[in-house]
Amino acid sequence: MPTSASGPRHLGIIMDGNGRWAKKRSLPRTAGHVEGLKALKRVIIEAKEQGIEVVTFYTFSTENWKRSEQEVAYLMHLIVSKLHGELSFYNRHGIRIRARGDLQALPPEVRDAIARTEEATKDNSAITAVIAINYGGRDEICRAVGRALKKSGAQEVSEEEIGQNLDLPDLPVVDMIVRSADEQRLSNFLLWESAYAELAFYEKLWPDWGAEEIKAVCRDYRLRVRKFGGVE
Repeated sequence: MPTSASGPRHLGIIMDGNGRWAKKRSLPRTAGHVEGLKALKRVIIEAKEQGIEVVTFYTFSTENWKRSEQEVAYLMHLIVSKLHGELSFYNRHGIRIRARGDLQALPPEVRDAIARTEEATKDNSAITAVIAINYGGRDEICRAVGRALKKSGAQEVSEEEIGQNLDLPDLPVVDMIVRSADEQRLSNFLLWESAYAELAFYEKLWPDWGAEEIKAVCRDYRLRVRKFGGVE
């Protein structure tokens, strides 16, 4: 029976609480997003120390377009200015950046920043950080089915074919999904891959996350017994 003694290979993180963090300090929501980026860097470094191979960050969902035009514009600007601007950090720590989601629907400058960052970090091998942007689990499944049907020309597709046509099928399936800010839902994140993923929810707001939180995640994961529909 597979166990979780060695820790997760692939960790999914729903980063929640940036706005609440800022509000508690009478700061604009934008300040929370900036602090959230700092937390992301701390988390990647500790994830690498814990031997985690892949961390997928839920950065911007297909539903986040419903937010105010001002906030969406700021988030897009933040991605453009910070994603490629952190190359020295990625290369210093051996971080490979990849992206998943409906990237073609993003503004051209965002697509360009993603492409340049992916290309510049493609040889880094210490850890892979996946940015899920304009991402929705249902949307990914629909796009995967469409790709599979187009390739096969058939009227039906198998689970295996769908899995092979997800956004990043070469990555290991997510082992654990965690969420900050004490919210307890998946919010359309990695729906296909979460079928047997371990779930955990933590009270601390995302901008306050760092090494201790990732250590706690790994400890919690190692206490789980993964049965995948079988028995102990």
